[in-house]
Amino acid sequence: MPVLLFYGPELSEENKKELIKSFTESTTKVTGLDKMTVTVLLRVTTHDDVGVGGELLKEMLKKEHG
Repeated sequence: MPVLLFYGPELSEENKKELIKSFTESTTKVTGLDKMTVTVLLRVTTHDDVGVGGELLKEMLKKEHG
């Protein structure tokens, strides 16, 4: 049973539904599994919750954008 994790920005309910449907359809197309076996988890993350190259994304963006 596939479990798909999406870590990203806050989404509207409409966008969440679209994303879940799209992930599920792609997974069933590629794997041949029934859609009821696919679980999608959406996790909201902010720039404070992400590190890239050993730094918080928030700090990296400050450097880039002043």
